[in-house]
This record gives sequence, C-alpha cells and structure tokens, in this order.
Amino acid sequence: MTELTCDVLVVGAGNAALCAALSARAGGASVMVLERAPEDERGGNSRFTEGSMRFAFDGREDILKVVPDLTDDEKAITDFGSYPADQFFDDIARVTDNRTDPDLADVLVKRSFDTVMWLRSMGIRYMPKYGKQAYKVDGKFKFSGGVVLEVWGGGPGLIEALYKLARDRGVGIHFNARALNLLHDDSGVHGARVRIDGKTVDIRSQSVVLACGGFEANSEMRARYLGPGWDLAKVRGSRFNTGDGIRMALDASAMPYGNWSGCHILPTDINTPNYGDITLGDAFQKNSYLFGIMVNSSGQRFFDEGSDFRMYTYVKCGLAVMKQPQQLAWQVFDSKTLHLLRDEYRMKQATRLRADTLEALADKMEGVDRAQFLETVREYNAAVQASVPFDPNSKDGRSTRGLAVNKSNWATTLDQPPYEAFAITAGITFTFGGLKVNTDAQVMDIDDRPIPGLYAAGELVGGLFYTNYPGGTGLMSGAVFGKIAGAAAARAS
Repeated sequence: MTELTCDVLVVGAGNAALCAALSARAGGASVMVLERAPEDERGGNSRFTEGSMRFAFDGREDILKVVPDLTDDEKAITDFGSYPADQFFDDIARVTDNRTDPDLADVLVKRSFDTVMWLRSMGIRYMPKYGKQAYKVDGKFKFSGGVVLEVWGGGPGLIEALYKLARDRGVGIHFNARALNLLHDDSGVHGARVRIDGKTVDIRSQSVVLACGGFEANSEMRARYLGPGWDLAKVRGSRFNTGDGIRMALDASAMPYGNWSGCHILPTDINTPNYGDITLGDAFQKNSYLFGIMVNSSGQRFFDEGSDFRMYTYVKCGLAVMKQPQQLAWQVFDSKTLHLLRDEYRMKQATRLRADTLEALADKMEGVDRAQFLETVREYNAAVQASVPFDPNSKDGRSTRGLAVNKSNWATTLDQPPYEAFAITAGITFTFGGLKVNTDAQVMDIDDRPIPGLYAAGELVGGLFYTNYPGGTGLMSGAVFGKIAGAAAARAS
C-alpha cells in the first residue's frame, strides 16, 4: 500500500465538492479531489441539473450584477421582481413545515448572493430562466417563485467550468477513486483510505471535506430508510451516489441528522432510465403539471396541481405519484396550454399520447379506467371557475370548486383539441437525511461536538430539507457550504 499526502482532501467531485476545492485552494492549501466515477461520468448529481440557483436579491440591479450582459431588449421586456432574504428564509421554513435547521438556513440565505457573485468572479456565467420560470404575457416576462437564473449550459456547463477552474488552480483530481474509510483517531480525521483504479492507497491530509452526495443510488438504503417500494424508484442522477460519505462519517462517530425518510423526488417520464443518462441530463422530468391535470390508473385525480408555483410543489408531486398504483400516472393537457409546456415535453423520448377527442385519448392510455377518466374530466371541467382570468406568471386564483381534490390555481377546462397525455412515474434526485454540520460546515459527532479535521457540504448535509424542497436550493446550498467548508479546511491545515 502506497501513501499520498495533501492539505485538504475533498471526497466527491460535483458542485459542492469543486466549490470546496476552489475555496480551499484560494486559502493556500494543497488540494486533492476524489471522483468515484470515471472521467466521462464526472460531476455527480450536479451534472444532471438545469443549473438553477435560488438566491436572495433586492431587485433588478442585483440581477444585473450577476448577468451584466443582458441586452437592452431583454431588460425592457423582463420583470425580475425581488426576492429578499426574509422571503427566501420563509420559503424554506414554509415548505419544510418549519423543520429546517434555522442556523443552517440562515447561513444559506444570507450568503447566497455573495456566493453567486464569487462564482461569477471566477467566470461562471448565468442566464434568465425564460420559458421555465417566466412566461411571455402581453409582451413581457414576469418572474415568480424565487428562481430567476440558471448557469449557462445547465448542470453540465457548471461542472465543465468548475473542473477547468480547479485544474487551472492546481487542484489534483483522481478519477475511478472510491473513498473506503476515513483515517481517524482520538484527535480527529487525518485522511482517507481510497481505491484508485483498483489499487488501495492511504491519502494523508490535514482535513477532509465530504461532498459525495446522499444514498439515492443505493436501493438497499432507499428501502431501509425511505420505506417499502422505494427500491423500485428511478434514480435521476449519478449511479455513484450510494451513501459512501455518510457511512464513512457515521463510522467515525458523526451524528446522523435530518429527514432520513425524506428525499427530493419529482414526476418524470415513464421511460426514464433506471439511472441518470449523462447524454440527456435533466430532460426526462415532467414538471408542467400546473397547466393540466394528473390522473392515476383508476382515472382519478390525486393531487392539487395548482397549489403553488412549480418550484415549491414538484417534490410533493413526485411523492404523490410515488404513492399511486404501479407508481404510474398521466399528465393531460389540451391545446390551450400546450405552448406553456417545458421543452422536455417535446423531446423524442417523451411518452406522448395525442388525440383529437378525449375518448380517443383514453383509448391510448394503457391500463387507465377509461370510464372513470372521462367522468373525472367532465367533473373537473364543470368545476373550473372560468370567470377568473388565467395568468401563468402568478397564482391567479383560477380554481375548481366542489371536487374531492380541488385545483387552487391555473385551472383550465380540457375541451379544445388536440389533447395530449404523458405517462409518468417518480424519479428520486437526492436524499434529505445525512450528517449534522455547524455553520462552519464542521461535521458534528454524536455528542454534538465538532470532529477535528472533518467537514461536509452538498447533499449529504442533513437538516436543511424536510418532506419538501424549494427548487434551485440544492446547487445553492452546495456552493455556499462548499465554499465555507473549503475555507475552514484550509484554515485548519
């Protein structure tokens, strides 16, 4: 067995890990990054995202600091609104039923804008989420739901840019490098035992940053912690996120923390592969349910498709789909809203059914209770409050009345052909349970004391998300706590 050394060892190679590596390197530390995947599958779950980042901003001037290259025409037709820190914090608290760790949430919120600008200062570019978070109405785009920007090139673009930055700054990166155990004793953590290209090596370091994802790609752990049937869930992201970092830390007496029976999950095409497809990335998701209805195989609606903006409900939607028979449902739209569907609905791999009558559509929806589906649509159409104007950019209050499951906003009748239906299931993105960290990203032990030399960032940090999730917060959390962890690890080296 050979031995390598560095000041800071980063386990993982996605957004959080690379932010930690860059931050540690800026602090003067020598840094080594371990990527379990081969180079062509590098980047963890970050590579499969849209690149959305939720951050606090006070208005248009803040946005223009992040995207100074907007054209005059784009500025003229765009209302970015504002997203104050108080609202960001309240959104996290609200969607997690006030279970979020307030100290961690406070750090995430207050450092979000500065972290976006830190990335911007290194050359990371952003663009407005036109057509995803804002729709053109009367010639203008109006953003809602707290998320206005995404990284150029989405998750793949972010990973490519971060890797180049890390290499240019002298960060050493090993691929096919799986961390097996932490090297630790009574004085703390001093590195890790690693298998690189099939050979075991000890890497000695002053500090270790764990940023290698949750356990979503481990079917045994999903069944153990999330419950029966979860071993059957589609995995939207990296096949390498099997909980190694969490296991290693728990073996070193770290404190488990957060919502271990909860996860980020969303509606996804029935043809979604069992693990994320790096060539298609995030393209299988089906998140335009706000503008239609969803039915299960019994032909019945089971979810309020319009309870809130998509960014606050898609995890709840995924959980609801997961509970349906065969983990199967259909999203149904008519011609009035087809133009509002996100681009992934138009990909050739989408399981799209199309017909000129609802009866003909029902005939194509294999396994659905045809009579009940048609009755569901009839009852739904009759319940729509058509006198209320439809507005895709705001919670318009256009609802249904008198149904067992009412739709709170964006209710439009299904009565104008052609009709389209999309067969969907649920896809898991990452797990919410993980390790307890303090506001310096130090991992805490089972006695609630910092473990010397051990830090964590990204999806394996527990305590932020419970039962639900405000979209765009994952990459932001990874960047914020990755930057904090890297800087703290460098100071301790």
